[in-house]
Amino acid sequence: MRFLFVMDPAQGMQPTKDTSFAFMRAARARGHECWHALPREVSNRGGEVAVLARPIAVQNAAPSITLGSAAYIASRDFDAIFIRKDPPFDSDYLHLTQQLDLAKAKTLVLNDPAALRDANEKLFAFHFSKFMPDSLVTSDRDAIFEFVKSVGGKAVIKPLDGAGGSGVLALTTGDKNARAIVDIHTHEGTQLALVQEFQPGITEGDKRVLMLDGKPLGAILRVPRADDIRANIHVGGSVYATSLTPVEEELAREVGQELAKRGLWFVGLDLIGGKLIEVNVTSPTGIQELSGFLKRPAEDDVIAWVEEKSRQLRGA
Repeated sequence: MRFLFVMDPAQGMQPTKDTSFAFMRAARARGHECWHALPREVSNRGGEVAVLARPIAVQNAAPSITLGSAAYIASRDFDAIFIRKDPPFDSDYLHLTQQLDLAKAKTLVLNDPAALRDANEKLFAFHFSKFMPDSLVTSDRDAIFEFVKSVGGKAVIKPLDGAGGSGVLALTTGDKNARAIVDIHTHEGTQLALVQEFQPGITEGDKRVLMLDGKPLGAILRVPRADDIRANIHVGGSVYATSLTPVEEELAREVGQELAKRGLWFVGLDLIGGKLIEVNVTSPTGIQELSGFLKRPAEDDVIAWVEEKSRQLRGA
């Protein structure tokens, strides 16, 4: 098969950590071609989508990434297109999903472009609010301060379009920086921000649950540094093996049903103390760490699923 990865520049991938690298490595090991393109290299004339793409080879040994010569290829000539562009979800990302909407009738696109547009990684979790900590989305600064008081004087504030722990700050009643923090996040009351009840369980870590077609592939535990409340690997969180509790299994089962229904095939759920914090749909990470704990390449499961789903779409 021929797979296209629409993502950030390929040379930015880390061979031992990047999930996209693992997908390419697994696909090539199964005999498939892999191609790379930047979002701006996707074009369409009428309803036909074409991509200025380059063949890409990856391997653990140096040089770990090799790109070939660029060629225009019709989207229908790919068996699957992986949207692996990192957030933020900006206007360029929006336009990419609208273009790839034109391709998905003939080529498997994951995650589904329309579902990516609908599922803001912070706001989508509110569809499952019974599993969430007490959370508020508002631009009203006074409402934010009242919320923080109502949850015991300590909360976390986040931008709606951030990723990798960017912009996540503690918000505490009585902190002289609190008003400045809220002003920055709401752009002085003109933009929405997410505020959540602080979860003391973060000191023990948050669980990244990787979901494939609505079912858990497995989970990793990310533990923050002693001087940080953010557990993201990107900002220095340590990673450990973990498993799901019965409560977390029920959460994953219910959320997973809705993910699969919407075409959100490969997703990362973030849980703290058994509560749902975020639903990562754009470019979930963590599969290399999961593979290390499972003692097998979990990315093989994803590529095998993509093979079968592509055959079903094409009627093969």
